[in-house]
Amino acid sequence: MSKLRMGVIGAGSWSVAAHLPALAARADEVEFVGVCRSRPDALARIQEKFGFEVASTDYREVLDLGLDIVVVASPSALHHEHATAALRSGAHLLLEKPMTIHSSEAWDIVRVAEQNDRQLLVSFGWNYMDIVDTAVKAVREIGIGTLEHMTIHMSSQTRELLSNTGRYPGSSADTIPQASTWTDPAISGGGYGQAQLSHALALALALVPDEDVVGAFSLTSSPLDAPVELHNVATLAFSGGGIAALSGGSSHMGASGNKHELEVRAIGSEGQFIVDLHRELVWVYRPDGTDFTAELAPSAGAYDFSGPANALVDVAQGRTEANRADGRLGARTVGALELVYASAAAGQMIRKND
Repeated sequence: MSKLRMGVIGAGSWSVAAHLPALAARADEVEFVGVCRSRPDALARIQEKFGFEVASTDYREVLDLGLDIVVVASPSALHHEHATAALRSGAHLLLEKPMTIHSSEAWDIVRVAEQNDRQLLVSFGWNYMDIVDTAVKAVREIGIGTLEHMTIHMSSQTRELLSNTGRYPGSSADTIPQASTWTDPAISGGGYGQAQLSHALALALALVPDEDVVGAFSLTSSPLDAPVELHNVATLAFSGGGIAALSGGSSHMGASGNKHELEVRAIGSEGQFIVDLHRELVWVYRPDGTDFTAELAPSAGAYDFSGPANALVDVAQGRTEANRADGRLGARTVGALELVYASAAAGQMIRKND
């Protein structure tokens, strides 16, 4: 089988730290063809390090190279432009999260992917991991009936990143995040909600695929004079009548390898479940006597940086039919966050189509 011709639009900190090393590990299947980054000095270093044939500050020059797969990891405000262009060029796409800032743009990307018969994967790393695959299958197969109540909690080491007071763990010359990408709301869309709760919502909504967030009452907190929020809380209303409590916080930078807290609990009309990635717990219960606890390794919930890029290669090669974090899931998370931010700005409950 011929190698997949690969291009990158937005070879910034996360691409260099996660996606490109994962793709380089599959050099027998992937050809590094074109790379785009806005800073010429960093662009030259990345081209040399990973062996890209072409490097350009213009993403259109990269897409003109005839690519099979593309990674778009540019700032969120540019995702719609870059993603739709990549899909129309004929490439399967891995799109960094958050998918977009506005839900209308997210659903337009989904439409373009479907029109061009291309696979669209969103970079929700946990969703590509076996622990989440186990959880999704268990919850769907066993079932808890109609969702009534849910709690979604996440805490991760983003305090320094989102307040511009320190470096992100493990950063180097080409993996130091550009501050505006994360802390200019016009570019990022917000702070912790966009940067991290997008992950939490992707987990929660994957577990309840028939539910959408249709309302939110939200508060945010920006200590340290941070330009974006470091902490979020919200009450959510679901399309099926259920309610949820959403919580996210920027914790302090800890030891290398410290696992993030990420947990979803739910009660339905016929049962309940807990999915706790920090404590490696997947539990589903029904009062009919079903009491399922998955057997998981102690490190099963530790974040795997390579998952999204590996999934892109596998899907493009036709090795798997399952896309564990597709564009529709991504668009649902954007819709939920859009309501959360609108509520925080308005200081009142906001419902879809208000």
